[in-house]
Amino acid sequence: MQTLAHWDGGPGPWILLFPLIWAAVVVGAVTVLRRTGLRGRRGPWRATAGTGPSGDSPIAVLGRRFASGEIDEDEYWRRLSVLDEQFGRMGKGGAV
Repeated sequence: MQTLAHWDGGPGPWILLFPLIWAAVVVGAVTVLRRTGLRGRRGPWRATAGTGPSGDSPIAVLGRRFASGEIDEDEYWRRLSVLDEQFGRMGKGGAV
């Protein structure tokens, strides 16, 4: 009787799964490290001082929505004033 472990005296075709499993483990570890480890404890609301709004900051999101036409100019300025009150302008002295 043939088994997978001794297919014609060799390890069998299932041995090809091991490189795929290790590749999945490596890709998974790299993905987890990139999504969590590199950001550290810095949240999406905080940016380093003097760098301006980050790509995920609420001010940047608001600017993208205005640029794409989702909101009009009046809505943009109204929401920007609320964000200024809550978070401070990123370009005027750094993050709050």
